[in-house]
Amino acid sequence: MNHKMLLQMGSLLVAASLGFGVSSVSAEEIKVGGGSAPIENVFKKIKEPFEKAAGMQLLLTSEGPDQAFINVEKGSIDVAAAGLSFESWLELMKQKGHEITNPKDYKYRVIGRDKIQVLANKDVAAIKSLSKDQLKGIFTGKISNWKEVGGPDLAIVVVFPAKMTGTNKLWQEKIMDGGEWTKTNVQEVADAAELKKKIAKTAGAVGAGPLAAQTPGDLHSPETPEVGRPITALTKGAPSPKVQKLFDFITGEGQKYIVR
Repeated sequence: MNHKMLLQMGSLLVAASLGFGVSSVSAEEIKVGGGSAPIENVFKKIKEPFEKAAGMQLLLTSEGPDQAFINVEKGSIDVAAAGLSFESWLELMKQKGHEITNPKDYKYRVIGRDKIQVLANKDVAAIKSLSKDQLKGIFTGKISNWKEVGGPDLAIVVVFPAKMTGTNKLWQEKIMDGGEWTKTNVQEVADAAELKKKIAKTAGAVGAGPLAAQTPGDLHSPETPEVGRPITALTKGAPSPKVQKLFDFITGEGQKYIVR
């Protein structure tokens, strides 16, 4: 047995003694960053079955679509994902002061669809539905008390998820008609997980988030006009073989795990 083979065996024995399997030592990694919609609705749902099927590790970061685009551009992640069309994503990057000069350098695909839900504290459960005009009034601050839309005499607290830039952009366009977010009685959080927690524990709170942000029983979700969107994933250049395996899994077996 040569010296190289002895070293390899020694490494495996050390890994085993530390409680690591061979697969965890040698498994390839795929780094995915993105907004709450793709991370919560797609990648977290397929993470465990994909890792088991492919023998790869899926590393996920919820960092917003703008930061994810920057990170895939500089090569620190393999895949960026957003609850936006590619065109709207480019527009968002421009608005954020980071215009993409060569969009053709990126390969994108739609890997799913998502619906933005209105999430409210359970103390307004008497409100069964909200119209677009009512929602516009709530999120721009023109409506400040739930009694104005048929609910209890309770101040409205808008919870704003700062990192959910894709969700916020689409909601502002489709529901608020481009109006400004309210500046009064608003609380800021980071992502979908924090949005859900803040609304659940804050009297009169309301926000807008991806479908998977809602946990049945914790929050109230009145009927509202549907705001749907594509979930887009992109790579810089053509997907690597390992990333292509991930995309193939999402469009194949992964469909049974994805929230609809």
